[in-house]
Amino acid sequence: MSYHPPMTGLDTTLHDLVHNAVDGKPVSRATALAMLGDDMPLLPLAHAAGLVRRHHFGNRVQVHVLNNVQNGACPEDCGYCGQAKTSDAPIQAYKLKSREEILDEAEQAARSGAFRYCMVLSGRGPSDSDIDHMADCIREVKERYGIQTCLSSGLMDADKARRLADAGLDRLNHNLNTSAGHYPSICTTHTYGDRVETLRAAREAGLSLCSGMIVGMGEAKADVVEVAAAARDLRIDSIPVNFLVPIPGNDVVQPSIADATLTPAFCVRVLCMFRFMNPDAEVRVAAGREGHLRSLQALAMEPANSLFVDGYLLTRGDGPLPTLRMLRDAGFDIELEGAEWNEAVRTLVSNGALDTFALDEQVPSDLAVLKEDRLSERKLAKLRIT
Repeated sequence: MSYHPPMTGLDTTLHDLVHNAVDGKPVSRATALAMLGDDMPLLPLAHAAGLVRRHHFGNRVQVHVLNNVQNGACPEDCGYCGQAKTSDAPIQAYKLKSREEILDEAEQAARSGAFRYCMVLSGRGPSDSDIDHMADCIREVKERYGIQTCLSSGLMDADKARRLADAGLDRLNHNLNTSAGHYPSICTTHTYGDRVETLRAAREAGLSLCSGMIVGMGEAKADVVEVAAAARDLRIDSIPVNFLVPIPGNDVVQPSIADATLTPAFCVRVLCMFRFMNPDAEVRVAAGREGHLRSLQALAMEPANSLFVDGYLLTRGDGPLPTLRMLRDAGFDIELEGAEWNEAVRTLVSNGALDTFALDEQVPSDLAVLKEDRLSERKLAKLRIT
């Protein structure tokens, strides 16, 4: 007999949806689309999604850190990305980081409390030498720090995926980003199908899959549902849900939904829909949570069960301390496995009394979303002239 959590206070529709979801049954596309509309009240929906999330994952929240190990100089034209060849974003390109640099940053991630160390390479896809380099780094990270590893490295074939798996990589990230129908609107140098084939190669190599989307690139609500359904069909283990961060100089810079308003409430609805479409998958709140979810960040952790700290690939975000304080204040259990927490973080987890985080006031206000160490003075000057 299946276990069903107590669901007092839910209407019949949500009651039935929760019963199905705790048994691993996803909602239909029609119901998923309804979740993105105002006819389904937000707070009961979030509560229902939280029941499903707690059934599969308990009350804990995992914390992740991203490390960009190769930046810029990408030949692709993805309109949302500051590293694309078509972007005028003031991003400083750099080559693949050395083994020592990657290992040093892995140690920092472990000490800051990260459950998983996520590494990202820019570009269309890794060369054979890139695979060899990253495989060596992955082996060493696993041996020294024992934390989970995830790599995002663009398009790849079955052979390269197998080599990474043999090195001990736990998970490969390769986002779908948007639906098949909307994909040509954001990128022309590769296809949605190319991305699906990379995910299939990784699955065949025995890697866990991480793949999600960027909400707010002019797509319709139906496109958002299609990505959630594709994640279900591909058996994605971890689904990062990003909300478009406006980076000056990018082709796609204005966050929008074709048939909705991109409010904090809508963003929570998206996360709830992903939870009900993928009941037992890890749903991760990724880029843009600070600016788009704003005061609803804690509510977003009802459907979601993990998030990132210390910013994203190029852009700033809340660091570990304010994020952990928010999670503690909301009553969540923080995932501490595989990490050595420093004394400041221990203090925060124990009493939540540390000061709140503030952005560096010296960064120009129109570029405050970008990490200062990612800025290129040449591109910055060009952007200011125009």
